[in-house]
Amino acid sequence: MDLIKVAEQAFANEQQKEFPAFKAGDTVTVTYKIKEGNKERLQNFRGVVIQVKKGSAKTFTVRKISDGIGVERIFPITSPFIENIEINKYAKVRRARIYYLRNLTGKKARLKEKRFVSASTPSEA
Repeated sequence: MDLIKVAEQAFANEQQKEFPAFKAGDTVTVTYKIKEGNKERLQNFRGVVIQVKKGSAKTFTVRKISDGIGVERIFPITSPFIENIEINKYAKVRRARIYYLRNLTGKKARLKEKRFVSASTPSEA
């Protein structure tokens, strides 16, 4: 058992990319590589994070509506195919896993946006 954990840690430290901290409710754009035959291209997947799983296999689930159909995708954080994660909006939610969004449509499915005051330099008056 310990040998497996040592191998997982060595692999995780080897390919660990730094991504911004996000949580459930945030709207993110995940840029990932797609291989088609011998070609590679980048594709964006923009949606709401509905869960973040922690542990040895860290994953997060992103949900978006495409042509009126809900699409969910599970991304492993340690995946070498993830190029970039960009946070578009922060939202205020009261749960860590917001599966209830699956049953909501239209205005009911909107999340309250969390506003941040930027800590920029004060303006000179």
